Amino acid sequence: MRLAAALLALLPGLLLANPVVRLDTTAGPITIELYEDKAPKSVANFLQYLDSGFYNGTQFHRVISGFMIQGGGFDQSGQRKATRAPIQNEADNGLKNKRGTLAMARTSNPHSATAQFFVNLVDNRNLDFTGKNSRGWGYAVFARVTDGMNVVDNIARERTSSQRLNGMMARDVPQVPILITKAYRLKDDSTPAKQVNEEKDAQ
Repeated sequence: MRLAAALLALLPGLLLANPVVRLDTTAGPITIELYEDKAPKSVANFLQYLDSGFYNGTQFHRVISGFMIQGGGFDQSGQRKATRAPIQNEADNGLKNKRGTLAMARTSNPHSATAQFFVNLVDNRNLDFTGKNSRGWGYAVFARVTDGMNVVDNIARERTSSQRLNGMMARDVPQVPILITKAYRLKDDSTPAKQVNEEKDAQ
């Protein structure tokens, strides 16, 4: 009875657990917890791209040491990938751009984020929400790195230069492309969700 009661007490927490995903990169694996409770639109958008295989084969195309690494928008050859419509900025969710967090990349339009994201290398307070105006919206944090921050730091040390992306010159592009080879969801036990489903089908 006590065991059953303990399991029931844990059930709500298990049901409300945030999704966890992994990015397998050419620099190593990065495990990420998504803040579905705090940034539901951003997380739903990210997972749609992830589940469709959109991020597979994309590169970290903008790397600035002491600031952030950005990816999720260009393929290995530097061509921009077609995206869905932009989403609402959720930077007013109370989450801060602290080291190890992920935020949605965007243009000067506060509500222009689509697929691209960045990982903060340091606490970037200047990127936080301060008000609902063109200068104060900030960048919406929606996740954090739970394992593999050493991989992120190694990516940040890569040499960069100006290169063509989608036919236009861009700065801070790694000289050797750093790719996301595969992006996928993990179960609570860190087993890929697809593998778990295959094991169930085989039983």
